[in-house]
Amino acid sequence: MENLSMETIIGYIETYGVPVLKAILIYIIGSWIIKKIVGAVKKVMAKGTYDLSLQKFLTNLVSWGLKIFLIITVISTLGVETTSLAAVIAAAGLAVGLALQGSLSNFAGGVLLMIFKPYKIGDLVEAQDVLGVVKEIEIFTTKLVSPDNKLLIVPNGAMANGNITNYTAEGKIRVDTVIGVAYEEDIKQVKEVLMEVLTSNPKVLKDPAPSVNVLELADSSVNFAVRPFSKPEDYWDVYFATYENCKIALDKAGIEIPYPHEVEVIKQTK
Repeated sequence: MENLSMETIIGYIETYGVPVLKAILIYIIGSWIIKKIVGAVKKVMAKGTYDLSLQKFLTNLVSWGLKIFLIITVISTLGVETTSLAAVIAAAGLAVGLALQGSLSNFAGGVLLMIFKPYKIGDLVEAQDVLGVVKEIEIFTTKLVSPDNKLLIVPNGAMANGNITNYTAEGKIRVDTVIGVAYEEDIKQVKEVLMEVLTSNPKVLKDPAPSVNVLELADSSVNFAVRPFSKPEDYWDVYFATYENCKIALDKAGIEIPYPHEVEVIKQTK
């Protein structure tokens, strides 16, 4: 009885233990090889002319493809026939495909983004009602960092099929500001003062040249469109500096910036 039990145990070990051990070894060695292959792909692409967006996308694609192949190999090592497995995968694939239509469209969107390249990592873009700098383009999603440092994750399907405004692509961006002065002030002098503010800012580009023009004759002020150009990464620096320096320059020149005097009169009569 003891011999029979020992034989049974040995039989179980030979039948199940050896394949399981092989499967574990294949998984461990395969994972190590995949890590090395992915690392080699990264190095090759880094040395080439591929941009960072394409590098990360293809690296993720290679990694997932090899992992799926490894899993199938491990399953076949355990004694599951690959032909039967392929049939099961095909049958399940239809159901999963229907359930994951969004994910498949996001994958297709990611491929389209890599082909047509409407943006790349580091670009400032506006799409799907969000604005941010592209941090990473993954297989299914694009990650953006908003101006207030929030991580925004947008599906690639929506990005590929929607409107995209790329503020970085041209390398230059116009900074639109509006400055109002009193009607009594000399327009020529105001334009000279405001233009001096723009030309003295080292972050304002000389080409295209900045401009200062009368925008509108408002109820209590003459409004000027003050429009410098800057590099996309300098946008906010130029935006805030323009307003601040224009106020300082106008005060220094004795040019009045109007405010609602009616409110002050009402307050004084109370």
